[in-house]
Amino acid sequence: MSNKVIQAMYDDDDVLLKAVKKTREANHHIEEVFTPFPVHGLEKAMGLKGTRIAITSFMYGLTGLGFAVWMMNYMMIEDWPQNIGGKPSFSYAENMPSFVPIMFELTVFFAAHLMVITFYMRSKLGPFRKAENPDPRTTDDKFVMEVEAHGDEKELADFFTETGAIEIKFVEKH
Repeated sequence: MSNKVIQAMYDDDDVLLKAVKKTREANHHIEEVFTPFPVHGLEKAMGLKGTRIAITSFMYGLTGLGFAVWMMNYMMIEDWPQNIGGKPSFSYAENMPSFVPIMFELTVFFAAHLMVITFYMRSKLGPFRKAENPDPRTTDDKFVMEVEAHGDEKELADFFTETGAIEIKFVEKH
C-alpha cells in the first residue's frame, strides 16, 4: 500500500459535496476534507459515524455531581460540621437543599472542562503541534479533498477533473 494521496481542490462547497458523493460511489477512500468553514451535510456525505460526545458530557457531569456530593458531605458534615443559619449538621440529607447550587456548579464545571480536554485529545490538538493543513488557501476560500491514490494516476486525475476540481496534486504522505 502506497502512502500517496491525491489532493483535489474545489472552490465551491456545493461542488465539493457532489464530488464527495461521487467519490464514495466510485469506492475511493477519502482520507480527509479540509474546508474554511463547516459544510452542512459533509459528514453524512463522507459516511462518518455519529459522535458520542453527548454521552461523554453526561458522564463527566455525573462525575462532577458525585464529586460535589462527596466533597460537601465530607467538608460540611464529617470533617468540620458547622451550624449555619440554624440548620442542623447531623446528616447530608437534611442540608441537601442548600447544597443544590454547589452541585449544579460542579456538574457544569466538570462537564465543560473535561469536554475541552477530551476534544483536544481526540482532535490531536495541543500546544506546539504543527498544523496539518495541506494548502493555506483552505483557510480562506478553497476546499481540499484528500483521497488515497491507488491505480492509474491519470485515470484518477481525470475522475476528479470531472467532479469539478480546479486543481489536482499527487502528494506523498508521511
